[in-house]
Amino acid sequence: MLYNDHIKPFFDKVLALALMVLLLPLTGLITILLLATQRKSIFFIQRRSGKNLKPFNMYKFRTLEPDDSGSLSMENRVFTPLGRLMRASSLDELPQLVNVLRGEMSLVGPRPMPVEYERRYEENQLRRFEVKPGITGWAQVNGRNAMSWEKRFSLDAEYVEGLSFLFDLKILWMTVVQAFGALTGKNKNHEEMPVFRGINMMTR
Repeated sequence: MLYNDHIKPFFDKVLALALMVLLLPLTGLITILLLATQRKSIFFIQRRSGKNLKPFNMYKFRTLEPDDSGSLSMENRVFTPLGRLMRASSLDELPQLVNVLRGEMSLVGPRPMPVEYERRYEENQLRRFEVKPGITGWAQVNGRNAMSWEKRFSLDAEYVEGLSFLFDLKILWMTVVQAFGALTGKNKNHEEMPVFRGINMMTR
């Protein structure tokens, strides 16, 4: 597909670079606040599955406190002082612009999943890996984490099937509106997604 293979990657890198420059004051302010309020590293780095299940290191601002073992627990989440606000407004995703510049992610696409989930997908759920994962996506603007895994995978497949320039523009606009609503307090709903257990431990 011309758009997905050539046009979309070009616009991704141009827009990611422009956003990094435009948002530099905000990113700098967030960095200072995190350094002042967190004792541990301000970044969260995790191996995620990219297009065609190719693994990469995904970057985020850290929003969770590590447990006693030093790991960031997905089941007993404790937010950092700024973590909940950053998670609700998606400001923790800003470092992923680096992933976009490196060609590992897109601005729009299914959210990247931890590599340890790879053996848990059903065959039809693998459609989401036909495209690069995104900073935002169709599932994120249609309920984000307030939905079942089955619904999220269904929306991911819907995005892959309907992928187009106008579809991406629509998702980007909805993302901006929702992020602004979170920052201004108009959108206070924010659910945390449970760990994906899967039902089919397939071997690859």
